[in-house]
Amino acid sequence: MTMQITFAGEVMGELRRNDTGYALGFAGDTFNAAVYCKRLLASGERVSYLTRVGTDPMSQGALDTAKAEGLDTSTIQRDTRFNLGLYAVATDANGERSFSYWRDQSAARQLFSDLAELDALSQTDLLCLSGITLAILTPQQRDALFQRIAELRSAGTLRLIFDDNYRSALWESREVAQQVMTQAWRLTDIALPSVDDEMALFGDADEAAVLARLRGLGLAEGALKRAASGPVPINPNIQISAPYPAAERVVDTTAAGDSFNGGFLAALIQGAPTHACMMQGHMLAREVVGHPGAIVPKGKGN
Repeated sequence: MTMQITFAGEVMGELRRNDTGYALGFAGDTFNAAVYCKRLLASGERVSYLTRVGTDPMSQGALDTAKAEGLDTSTIQRDTRFNLGLYAVATDANGERSFSYWRDQSAARQLFSDLAELDALSQTDLLCLSGITLAILTPQQRDALFQRIAELRSAGTLRLIFDDNYRSALWESREVAQQVMTQAWRLTDIALPSVDDEMALFGDADEAAVLARLRGLGLAEGALKRAASGPVPINPNIQISAPYPAAERVVDTTAAGDSFNGGFLAALIQGAPTHACMMQGHMLAREVVGHPGAIVPKGKGN
């Protein structure tokens, strides 16, 4: 049976310096993951992206990109009141990135503010959200989203995938972020957190403390991302037998975690065991960080 997976969040214009000035691309954490997931799946597998965009030319460019990547865009609403968000990225000599954002008028901030978008969740088997997705929503939108997810999980028709992706500047306060993230983790079926984000947000002393807290919230499936060190399973009963090879070169780490998510989830949808999902995610991220930009050309990151 074909499994339907929906990624929800914000796609933005991505400005990146090149040899002649600046180039415009399109990216966003869950959007990146959706693209990489779709590239690794057979053509018949349905990967949807759920967001809002504007009616401006840049929004049309984002829609065109999503369609060119084979994503189902039927759940994307066009909002005449707002535009597409924009960010610029700069990388240092080690490939570490820094961002500047223009997203206050992003249409994606209105996501899940009407019943149509909430009802769309009943048409998918897997829903992938991130901390960034939650951070750009109002408390009312978050509450409505969490309520709908809880209803569908109770009915046994939906499984939630969650990546913390904590960005402090997007949140009202650290305390609100802690509360909302904890609520999300309690609803999560497949967890894809990053150890650095969890330690930064919750003040955990080390990796073991992160895993203990997440497992204490009932999480038993997924992987804890540890950058170049490779992931570890959330489930303590799963053993890792093969080492994770380091990247041959690091040019840009912008979508390292997002590409890992896409690779992991593509393998999961195809029925692979957790250790194989982790390896596919790691190997994809290893390739992606060797190229500039969040979404690398096809054939580079598949």
